[in-house]
Amino acid sequence: MSSQPLITPSRRRRFACMLYEGMLLFGLVFIATLLFDLVTDSRHGLKWRFGRQLFLFVIISIYFLSAWRLSGQTLAMKTWHIRLHNPLGGKLSYLRLIQRYVLMWVFPLIFAFGIELAARQSGLVALSSLIILAPFSNFFYTWFDPEQQFMHDRLSRTRLIDCRIPIAAS
Repeated sequence: MSSQPLITPSRRRRFACMLYEGMLLFGLVFIATLLFDLVTDSRHGLKWRFGRQLFLFVIISIYFLSAWRLSGQTLAMKTWHIRLHNPLGGKLSYLRLIQRYVLMWVFPLIFAFGIELAARQSGLVALSSLIILAPFSNFFYTWFDPEQQFMHDRLSRTRLIDCRIPIAAS
């Protein structure tokens, strides 16, 4: 029985998966923010702002880390047949998953900072709305990587693979 080569999912599938992940995270963030506001009796979005951001960062990290550790897939990744793979074999360690999670924020934060800086320098406040594109800045590096992997996958020694079941030719 020959093993199939590991195939990187197309950018289009990863993009669609990311959009779906965003919709799922919207619900998670909504519920988590509601709980945070109930517990802290926060009645204004700027009250406990740093605490809320830290809380959401932790909640989102728990979502990703537990899904990646359990099956290598979030719900969106399961839908699009994409799996987080350990090229070294075995289950991915929490340390490697935390490294990947933190690194996947680098490009979006740099992009968001650049957008905010451009908005302030130009005086065009509406330019700040482009911050919604920040998560997609992770795709920039894929155009330069020989296997089209994300930079955070390259640095954390993980990779995304296509896990669709191949149809046998009869």
